[in-house]
Amino acid sequence: MERVNSTLLTEFILTGIPHPLRLRTFLFMFFLFVYILTQLGNLLILITVWVDPQLHARPMYIFLGVLSIIDMGISSIIVPRLIMNFTVGIKPIPFGGCAAQLYFYHFLGSTQCFLYTLMAYDRYLAICQPLRYPVLMNAKLSTMLVAGAWLAGSIHGTIQVILTFRLPYCGPNQVNYFFCDIPAVLRLACADTAVNEMVTFVDIGVVVASCFSLILLSYVQIIRAILRIQTADGRRRAFSTCGAHVTVVTVYYVPCAFIYLRPETNSPLDGAAALFPTAITPFLNPLIYTLRNQDVKLALKRLIRGP
Repeated sequence: MERVNSTLLTEFILTGIPHPLRLRTFLFMFFLFVYILTQLGNLLILITVWVDPQLHARPMYIFLGVLSIIDMGISSIIVPRLIMNFTVGIKPIPFGGCAAQLYFYHFLGSTQCFLYTLMAYDRYLAICQPLRYPVLMNAKLSTMLVAGAWLAGSIHGTIQVILTFRLPYCGPNQVNYFFCDIPAVLRLACADTAVNEMVTFVDIGVVVASCFSLILLSYVQIIRAILRIQTADGRRRAFSTCGAHVTVVTVYYVPCAFIYLRPETNSPLDGAAALFPTAITPFLNPLIYTLRNQDVKLALKRLIRGP
């Protein structure tokens, strides 16, 4: 299709994930099941942290509750639209809806990066400076840090949506992706996107690289402190408090680096990689934190048993 410079687009068509027609019903049911479990699992974590007095007074679990809110938000922004692609008929997304989806995904996604960094710093203080931990990481400071993460994420999302949608889009309108993300949308722009691609690479690269470097630095210090613990049981308990966080960071950062921090390509693997931060990680986080965290498991038992 030729580009028509005189007519700007008012809607986009998301092609979704390439799939055989015979699997359409299965994929519809699978992602619907994943979405429902994601919402229920994260809601259960959020309620548990909120009502259990032993959890909501501790910064680590305040961060975990905020993570559940972010996971519910990312899943709600992306997965219902993905599920619609497995139904019959073409379902376009309005231009404004595409911009909103891109904004909220990058707003919540970058906030999640900052939150993972705060959680690593929290574990560093708890293990490396346990005597000073109540002073260094109190409820007031943790609330301020979370507010800063939300603010920084909002700024990042605003920059990305302004840069992306300041360009003219005059056709074609078919986005070869399952949601409105920067690389897929920029391919449809009727203008040079070199500046956008450079700024996107630098902006996202700075966020991902700085957060990951701080997390890595925290865990280097944590591992050194754990190895100095004399008893095997003490080392095991210290590692167990960090295992869940290391797992979710790995599952989140590796796909994000693959999608955004490499030369521009149009690989089918991009869509598969994007499923992890948008659908798989929000689904896995409640499972990882309930199966690997003894405090959360005990709090869930208290919640189920009641007073």
